Amino acid sequence: MPLNVNNAEFIRSAAKAADFPRDRLPQVVFAGRSNVGKSSVINRLLNRKNFARVGSAPGKTTHINYFLIDKKLYLVDLPGYGYAKVSQAEKARWGRLIESWFADTSLMTLGILIVDSRHKPTADDCTMAEWFKVSGRPFAVVANKLDKLKKSEIEPNLQRVRDTLELPDEVNVIPFSAEKGEGRAELLGLILEHLEERA
Repeated sequence: MPLNVNNAEFIRSAAKAADFPRDRLPQVVFAGRSNVGKSSVINRLLNRKNFARVGSAPGKTTHINYFLIDKKLYLVDLPGYGYAKVSQAEKARWGRLIESWFADTSLMTLGILIVDSRHKPTADDCTMAEWFKVSGRPFAVVANKLDKLKKSEIEPNLQRVRDTLELPDEVNVIPFSAEKGEGRAELLGLILEHLEERA
């Protein structure tokens, strides 16, 4: 199924479960730590500079943002977790919002967990990976910031990501650089594959 990624529009920011689109279109959900470059990965995927807002301060995404791509699927941008300088009450609200999204098993077609390829995944990353595993839906891990690694570090770092998150063999770990575009074709291919399966 061809997909014109240039035909992308922001649809809505969902602050509660009632706001989630439930029109049966596939939903590809992106999750990651506040400063992992989630918006940059989405922008790179769509070949757009500032489509998903890139915040100078981590934690700018406070709702679940929906982008409609070619009227065929949604990219779903979850609030970043971890570093955001927000109150505990606000963090708890995000947690409940994300929980309510995962509670509706009809929503997710494919999950994308974005981690920093330079560092061992955090406890929060591991928790997020568990959410994806428990959902029973397919997911992949995007190891971003590949351009910051030496060639010799890439393989061991990707293995560390896989081991730390305790990923099943069928879960892809995609080396990615939002900066340089490496990994874009593989990620797009994976999304299209799941789109075909839904068709």
